[in-house]
Amino acid sequence: RCETCSEEEAKYRCPRCMKYSCSLLCVKKHKLALSCNGVRDKTAFVSVNEFTDLNLLSDYRFLEDVGRTADAAARHLAVHGPPTKKLLYCLRNKARKCNIDLRTLPVGFTKRRENSTTFNGMEKKFYWHLKLVFPHCHAEYTLKGVPDDKTLADILKPYIDPVESDPVVCQRLKIYTVSPQSDVQILMKIENRKRNSIRYNELDASRSLLDNLKGKVIIEYPTLFVVLKTLKNDMVVLGQDASEPAENSDSESSSLSSMEEGEIRDS
Repeated sequence: RCETCSEEEAKYRCPRCMKYSCSLLCVKKHKLALSCNGVRDKTAFVSVNEFTDLNLLSDYRFLEDVGRTADAAARHLAVHGPPTKKLLYCLRNKARKCNIDLRTLPVGFTKRRENSTTFNGMEKKFYWHLKLVFPHCHAEYTLKGVPDDKTLADILKPYIDPVESDPVVCQRLKIYTVSPQSDVQILMKIENRKRNSIRYNELDASRSLLDNLKGKVIIEYPTLFVVLKTLKNDMVVLGQDASEPAENSDSESSSLSSMEEGEIRDS
């Protein structure tokens, strides 16, 4: 008899809990009642008296699956594993030669895991991991492999250009696409500042990504904030704040550099 309804003759037996069922409906009921997933437990204990050739074959296949999984994990780590310290040093050194202060976080930080920035030695070109933030629409987009000679205007075209942008993205970022291009402003947060004095650098959309990053401190990868001048509210651009001239930014940034980096490493 079916162990769920106790009325019909049993036709099925659950590989997991060995309960008998008569129909698909009773199978679903017993899974719900016993929180059973219906998948046979390959590691379940089997006494010597009940051990058969089928159990032996099952154990053999189970060990083969474990071996394949372990091998696949080792291959994945070798191919897609995190960059070594030597590669990170090379990346920072190349950035320094371009007048970019590139800093990397310890292993385990989210930005360290996300970062896919590379340097092509043959082309002598950076391919940046880049994040675009559109705060007025609460939208974020991550770009990978962005060449450093690409202008910011070309980078933004697929997102806010009324003609060339993707229809779905265009609809989500409608407030940007309907605004005049002269009202769009690209900002990047200045690193190594106190939390209560966040400031932004304004970037030039007509210039390349590399030109805009020169002289800046980058932690892992650039994050660009695309805002509208009339709606940016409390996002203060350095040099446009009457209480703080632009020429003081470099000295303040360097004075806070060691302290901030120490806080990052401690965390």
